Amino acid sequence: MATAPAAENLFDRALKRIVGAFRDVTGAAPTNAADEAASLLAACLAGRGGEVSARARAARLAQLYLAMEPPERRAFLLSLASYDADPAAVDAAMDAVRAAPDDAARAAAKAQLRRALEPPRVKLLTQFTSLPDGMKFLVDLREVLLVEVRAEPRLGPLEADLKALLAAWFDVGFLELRRIDWNSGAALLEKLVDYEAVHTIVSWRDLKNRLDSDRRCYAFFHPRMPDELLIFVEVALVKGLAGSVQQLLDLTAPLLDPAAADTAIFYSISNCQRGLDGISFGNFLIKRVVDVLGSEFRNIKQFATLSPIPGFCRWLERRLADEPALLSPDEAEALGTALAGETPQEGRAALAETLAQRTWHRDPELVAAMRPVLERLAARYLLIENAGARGAKRARDPVAHFHLSNGAKVERLNLLADTSDKGVRDGATMMVNYLYDPARIEQHHEDYVGEGKRAASTALKRLARGWS
Repeated sequence: MATAPAAENLFDRALKRIVGAFRDVTGAAPTNAADEAASLLAACLAGRGGEVSARARAARLAQLYLAMEPPERRAFLLSLASYDADPAAVDAAMDAVRAAPDDAARAAAKAQLRRALEPPRVKLLTQFTSLPDGMKFLVDLREVLLVEVRAEPRLGPLEADLKALLAAWFDVGFLELRRIDWNSGAALLEKLVDYEAVHTIVSWRDLKNRLDSDRRCYAFFHPRMPDELLIFVEVALVKGLAGSVQQLLDLTAPLLDPAAADTAIFYSISNCQRGLDGISFGNFLIKRVVDVLGSEFRNIKQFATLSPIPGFCRWLERRLADEPALLSPDEAEALGTALAGETPQEGRAALAETLAQRTWHRDPELVAAMRPVLERLAARYLLIENAGARGAKRARDPVAHFHLSNGAKVERLNLLADTSDKGVRDGATMMVNYLYDPARIEQHHEDYVGEGKRAASTALKRLARGWS
């Protein structure tokens, strides 16, 4: 009988919170949906009834949330975020830990402290997982929070709690690796097209080409989201290292017998759920696919990527403006000669003007002059440049960091590898092969994560040391 007033007080506080949050955000009175959401929120947090009741309330709450307009959603999220740990209970639990007379008492006090530190909002978030689409609801909810928190810092703790829950629920041990082929369901193939983030799939014919007999596509799925791609990788089975993405995606290229291939090229990796940003399982995907392909094709001797260098041109533009000695005298002279009207003393201006043309890669003379300069500077960018003060040992390029942290080796640079508008704009047509040697992956990973060492071929190391 003593618990009824406490539950009623919880309900009253919830109602006041969501009404207040709604007024703060919109300047207007709450809608009936907001009132009902406040009631359900209080009931969920009070734990009234059994599992069936809790599930029904969570389902209705999710339904109300999805029907709300953005201002109402923000108000609801602010209300939910306000359900933090009780400061008095945390202080009492901490005092109990400090006052514990022995190890057993201290262990029990620590357990109580952990319980006191858990915000009540976590209980509600967990209740959504009992719904058929509850896991997807939470993933999408975090996607919204990642946007909203930029303007509303009070949502930060709620986003952090949800990220921690999702990181536990999406542990790689729970994920299922599946191959996607042309016989996969139409709905799944449509999602593959929508989620492709590296090289746009422009038609069904293009998609069919990427799923042909000399290609492979693998994706991770979660058992509670069986029809939703989490992350996928596209693979081409070829002879030797691939040096052009346009050739890999050429619809007229002849099929290669997979038994004749000696190299598996990972040419596109796409994360599909923005709500899982910061929860990494891409490294596990590559390693799993290496194992699968190695078992299926004994003739495959190399596992490598053909990867973009997305930050290269932005970095190069800054260096051209700030570093007078960026080019050697010979490089400056060659560029000045190749670009009509420029003099050797204006080598940096020649390089900047050439890059700005966007069609320079169609001129063989310009390509010949640009090649040694761009290859040297790209090697420096990948192997020497760091992310900044907080990432002193981390590669500046995000794709390089991803592959190096996964245990790859920077093997080869490829000029004219991506002559699309995006490839010219972001990477000056350059792409890089990262090599995954199954026998060295773990060692390369440890060297990079622990000491910042970047595994690379001898040729690229020599290039990165520069001309001086």
